Amino acid sequence: MDEEPAGDEAGDHSPSTRAASVLIEQHGPVGWLIFNRPHIGNALDAEMMAELPRAWAHLDADPGVAVIAVTGAGGAFQTGLDLAQLSRDPAALKAMSRRTKQADPQLSGWHCGVTKPIITAVNGVCAGGGLHFVADSDVVIASSEAYFLDSHVSVGQVSALETIALTRKAAFSSVARMALVGSHERIRASEALRLGWVSEVVSPEELRPTAQKLGELIATNDPNTLAATKRALWQALEMGLTKARVHA
Repeated sequence: MDEEPAGDEAGDHSPSTRAASVLIEQHGPVGWLIFNRPHIGNALDAEMMAELPRAWAHLDADPGVAVIAVTGAGGAFQTGLDLAQLSRDPAALKAMSRRTKQADPQLSGWHCGVTKPIITAVNGVCAGGGLHFVADSDVVIASSEAYFLDSHVSVGQVSALETIALTRKAAFSSVARMALVGSHERIRASEALRLGWVSEVVSPEELRPTAQKLGELIATNDPNTLAATKRALWQALEMGLTKARVHA
């Protein structure tokens, strides 16, 4: 699929590096990683799962990119595993099962060891595996039309990796409720803001410009200091207070 992503409001940009399922764009100092399966809610198929580590590595290594922004093409952000592909492709099922059973499935920037600041711009539905990108980003903003849910238990699967990661940043009760209710309840962007899952909610047409401006603002700071600050903050989520301060 070689389709232009929705919401190209951020201004002039260099030509896209195109892939079947992931697009990479650069707008000034901000590199954009865009899920590009809009016809299927940007669901993760075997190809996208293989493309993501390469896309993260490309953006993290590019000296012209200071900040990475993540969003989805079309009306959805990311809807998790492509169950339709799994049902018809035994090889894809085997590959995905092996990947998703790992504690580090190599999907998000955090999984892939990205050192640059990451902004996630949730433009629509974020479900299941899409929650990895909310849990593992440094800053999350959302469109007022975005919503979140975790349908794992409703399709006979255990909710684990994504929701465990999300409890590092959000109130346990709010994450547990989403995980246990499954597909029967949606968390709207306004509620996600109240719960602290996202830092800002804007209109759909302002989502990408807002993420772009935030990225440009962050990019005015020293890249080494940004990387060290990011490392210190994330280490604090893994360690106790005293140990985290020693390692900062």
